Amino acid sequence: MTFELSREHEEFRRSVREFAEAEIAPHAAQWDRDHHFPVDVVQQMGKLGLFGLTAPEEYGGAGEDGDFTSLCVAIEELGRVDQSMGITLQAGVGLGINPLLNFGTTEQQEAWLPALVAGEKLAGFGLTEPGAGSDAGATKTKAELVNGEWIVNGSKQFITNSGSEITSLVTVTARTGTREDGRPEISAIMLPSGTDGFVAEKAYDKLGWHASDTHPLSFTDVHVPADHLLGEQGRGYAQFLATLDDGRVAISALSVGCIQACLDMSVQYAGERQTFGGPIGRKQGVAFQIADLQVMLEASRLLTYKAAAMKDAMSTSGGPTYQQFKQAASVAKVYSTESAVTATRIATQVFGGYGFMEEYPVARFYRDAKVLEVGEGTSEVQRMLIARGLGLPVE
Repeated sequence: MTFELSREHEEFRRSVREFAEAEIAPHAAQWDRDHHFPVDVVQQMGKLGLFGLTAPEEYGGAGEDGDFTSLCVAIEELGRVDQSMGITLQAGVGLGINPLLNFGTTEQQEAWLPALVAGEKLAGFGLTEPGAGSDAGATKTKAELVNGEWIVNGSKQFITNSGSEITSLVTVTARTGTREDGRPEISAIMLPSGTDGFVAEKAYDKLGWHASDTHPLSFTDVHVPADHLLGEQGRGYAQFLATLDDGRVAISALSVGCIQACLDMSVQYAGERQTFGGPIGRKQGVAFQIADLQVMLEASRLLTYKAAAMKDAMSTSGGPTYQQFKQAASVAKVYSTESAVTATRIATQVFGGYGFMEEYPVARFYRDAKVLEVGEGTSEVQRMLIARGLGLPVE
């Protein structure tokens, strides 16, 4: 197995970069200031085929011409100019489309996937609750099957792509009974937007990702047909955990885009900013920090695309096992996200006082980066998973 990107992947990278620099970069700062979710640009991303990179042709996807690695390339390039648009794609595919692809029935896929794959609609993934984040098994939301309908009550928080004007559904975890061992049975239920009792509350006022759509959700006697169960009853928790493994690699790709942006901005600024008769880049204190950015970038990119290549090769004979991929995903996630946070701190330091001003992009990247260490499993959770993968009985 090789982790070097193919010529096709690099050509695809160039096309996404051209789109991002032309359609996103000129507006990212204003969207950030206005907390504006640019629906038109998201739909342009759909027309470019970005939401269909892991989907089969029958639903409008790339089929054999796409793969998980291509999705990571697209997320990286979008994240290089705007982390908000990068996470919009990451969540739209990894948390919206892929659960349907992996666990949905043919009827569910035919009903929902074409519009999602085309980027005309978005879907969300409702796992986190006020009292259930990393401890997702503590879910309080309940769903009861009555006369052929699920009746859902509860709430979710921090849900991406959940309240936009093009959101079509949110899949949520809910308690649907009790297992033989006394633990809650957790299933996944699809809730279409606009269903009575399903409310996307006011969007969050976040530290970063201002142009990303994020809401708390509440469910009061939400009725949906029994066939809105996604996957097997009682397997919702396991399904969502599997979904998060893919998402961790995609978040790593978003982190790589962040580090690349920090390196690009720092190199340019260090070559232009003059002090004591010369550019600040000739000072070792500045140059060595920028050199560290290059090291973090290359290591993060290799870890990310190693994990992506493993994901794409899992279905082949002699390919990696799921446990090997799971370990690689956590390694990539913890290293790349923590490197991204460090990279934004270094870039801000290189820019000095200007780095503290919102007119410079480094300030936006600084705010955007922190959540990378939290979403799709915190750094602490990744270290726990890595340790367990090594055979340690860590709790």
